[in-house]
Amino acid sequence: MLLPIIMAGGSGTRLWPLSRQLYPKQFHALVGNETMLQATVSRLDGLDAQTPLIICNEEQRFLAAEQMRVADAGDATILLEPVGRNTAPAIALAAIRASAGGHDPVLLVLAADHHIRQSEAFRDCVRAGVKLATEGKLVTFGIVPASAETGYGYIRKGNPLGAGFEVAAFEEKPDAATAGRYVSEGNYLWNSGMFMFRARRYLEELKKFRPDILAACRQAMAATTPDMQFVRVDAKAFAECPSESVDYAVMEKTKDAVVLPLDAEWNDIGSWSALLSVQERDGDGNSFSGDVLSIGTRNTLVRADGRLVALVGIEDLVVVETKDALLVAHRDKVQDVKGIVDQLREAGRTEHLNHRDVYRPWGHYDSIDVGERDQVKRITVNPGAKLSVQMHHHRSEHWVVVRGTARVHKGEETIMLTENESVYIPLGEIHALENPGKIPLELIEVQTGSYLGEDDIVRFEDRYGRS
Repeated sequence: MLLPIIMAGGSGTRLWPLSRQLYPKQFHALVGNETMLQATVSRLDGLDAQTPLIICNEEQRFLAAEQMRVADAGDATILLEPVGRNTAPAIALAAIRASAGGHDPVLLVLAADHHIRQSEAFRDCVRAGVKLATEGKLVTFGIVPASAETGYGYIRKGNPLGAGFEVAAFEEKPDAATAGRYVSEGNYLWNSGMFMFRARRYLEELKKFRPDILAACRQAMAATTPDMQFVRVDAKAFAECPSESVDYAVMEKTKDAVVLPLDAEWNDIGSWSALLSVQERDGDGNSFSGDVLSIGTRNTLVRADGRLVALVGIEDLVVVETKDALLVAHRDKVQDVKGIVDQLREAGRTEHLNHRDVYRPWGHYDSIDVGERDQVKRITVNPGAKLSVQMHHHRSEHWVVVRGTARVHKGEETIMLTENESVYIPLGEIHALENPGKIPLELIEVQTGSYLGEDDIVRFEDRYGRS
């Protein structure tokens, strides 16, 4: 049986300001209506595969869970990494779990942030690789190059083997001249970062080449903690694991590496210019999303999430507007966006961490306005959801319901509120908010006090395991 392993970690800094550390690109709908994670799951339809196992970090667990629910994969197990240690340890955690109880499934290791236009070609390639993986080979998928790219590593094909080729060599990201030579020779493929192998076979090779990584991962998996559909590993043990990619740890060392050519219009959407290359464009080469007006604009990507964006007489730009940030960059310089993220981090700002819209397991909130001693939020609570039973040391809160029905627990009282009704929560009062209705609950929250940070929350009870 095939067990998909979807790696959904990472911060996606090159797609800032849309992608943030706590809401990275794999959780956004960049192409079409599905998020990249959901599209990765949908791409598995038609394969004889189990429900995928998702790997992500602790802070993104509820994003992943909600998107799996929407994708009709709500029973997917989500393995939580307490810290990032690159792909070799992440895959080891999954392989150890998958091989428990005498099982040895074929693992299909995928990244959650890849775009593949031709899904059936992808599935055909996977089917061709199952036989090789079953026989003990460690399969990687090499993308048939569409151009001489310098942003990807390359794989040199060796002798034919089944539907693929033995791996002759893995090559680092080349300069432009070397990339051109690779493509003209026709014997090189882009390294996609997708793999397939039996769980125990991977662990055998990891033990041979990096026993330190395997030992740390086994220790981390020896004391897992289940929480709903989440599985937490031993944080201290995993933190001591070396950080290494699966390419360096295993694939470049094993004698059983096989590469399957994949020609399916693959793109890892690693930059805004890469996104433009896969979007539908108008006659002037533009791709506009949101409220956009333009005159004399060519070869430009615009993504407007809130305000009107008007363009006059420009070309070869990327313009991305969010509620709290605006990016304007030349198409040829979008790789340097990471430098802006570095500046935000060094300045102690928060625009690289999260959007103004912040998602929680119960819904989300939008920080509309923030003053020195006051803050205004628009809060949306999903039907049937409940915030934690909590109190604050430094702030009081006023809630005004604008849509739906709220059940408010305030001290010993339980109050029902409907549209246009309000309640005051004094500083230090134990309280909780829930939506007993069938439609989303929306309310305006006005906070006042000496400190308004999110860490001024004392939780006494929480259905999402945060107390």
